[in-house]
Amino acid sequence: MKTFEQSEILQNLPKQFFASLVAKVNKVVAEGHDVINLGQGNPDQPTPQHIVEALKRGADQPKFHKYSPFRGHSFLKKAAAEFYQREYGVEVDPDTEVAILFGGKAGLVEIPQCLLNPGDIALVPDPGYPDYWSGVELARAEMTYMPLKEENAFLPDYSELESEKLEKAKVMFLNYPNNPTGAVATKEFFEETISFAKEHDICVVHDFAYGAIGFEGKKPISFLEIEGAKDIGIEIYTLSKTYNMAGWRVGFAVGNPSVIEALNLIQDHMYVSLFSPIQAAAAAALTESQDCVKELVDKYESRRNAFIGALQDIGWDVKAPAGSFFAWLPVPEGYTSVSFADLLLEKAHVAVAPGIGFGEYGDRYVRVGLLTDEDRLVEAANRIKKLDLFK
Repeated sequence: MKTFEQSEILQNLPKQFFASLVAKVNKVVAEGHDVINLGQGNPDQPTPQHIVEALKRGADQPKFHKYSPFRGHSFLKKAAAEFYQREYGVEVDPDTEVAILFGGKAGLVEIPQCLLNPGDIALVPDPGYPDYWSGVELARAEMTYMPLKEENAFLPDYSELESEKLEKAKVMFLNYPNNPTGAVATKEFFEETISFAKEHDICVVHDFAYGAIGFEGKKPISFLEIEGAKDIGIEIYTLSKTYNMAGWRVGFAVGNPSVIEALNLIQDHMYVSLFSPIQAAAAAALTESQDCVKELVDKYESRRNAFIGALQDIGWDVKAPAGSFFAWLPVPEGYTSVSFADLLLEKAHVAVAPGIGFGEYGDRYVRVGLLTDEDRLVEAANRIKKLDLFK
């Protein structure tokens, strides 16, 4: 049978680093070991029942069995606008400033194709979410990495960027609360970002996937809360983490009307929009009781405290994340992120994500997801203790 050659675009896409991690974990599991898998970012709790019920009601409506409107139902766009007004005090025009997305990932990959031409540059965080790279490659554009260093609270230092790169830069990706570091942004940083973006004519794309998850009573800041943000950028919000709807594939972009129109336009050519009952359920999630969100954040904070405390008790010098459901842990001297992750998997049967999978500046860390019960997180710490790596 003939094998057809893939296009250059497909051949040049970034390799899926974490596919190898999955294979390693599966091999150890197949050997009969009990692996505590902390390497993934898949929420472990079910979708709240009132959201599921909204889906069921929608599925019972024959009108929802037809094609959805190309750019999504107005009721979901209005729900997104109501959500931003209630949660962040941000006024949003549902008609011109909201784009419905097939999950946040889709929007993040589409944006470079909307705004970049070959030779243009996207500024991306290092470490950062690997799918930023995918969208840039699909646009046949280039990337310039913005190092996220612990000494700068894992915020990029714009003074480090080369002027010749900035001349070609058209898009910047940011993500706070941050995956993988768990860092959060300050109002001052976002103000600096807006000034910088205006000076260099750059569109800021703030990935707000973990926007609901902040600890110690500190609610993460929306980029759009800051004056002038909507002039130069957008924010992408997903329901995956806030409402445990990862498999539902629903999110939205909010902000600058010209960018929202570009997103809508590319999606006009790719999709007809989400299944209407999913849109109805998403609207219910955004507008009905938010008690489930508070309960979820409390759960993550309790897990964070138990796990970080257990690691500190064994002598590992780690810091608690300020947001997200990830912890970013420094590897011991003498190890890379891959060799340390391999050691934990093979000797302790604990799976973590090597930081190199998120970029060069991640290689001194591993990422842990707080996505299993507290007792399993504490057990993972106890298994690591037996390796006698920390004094």
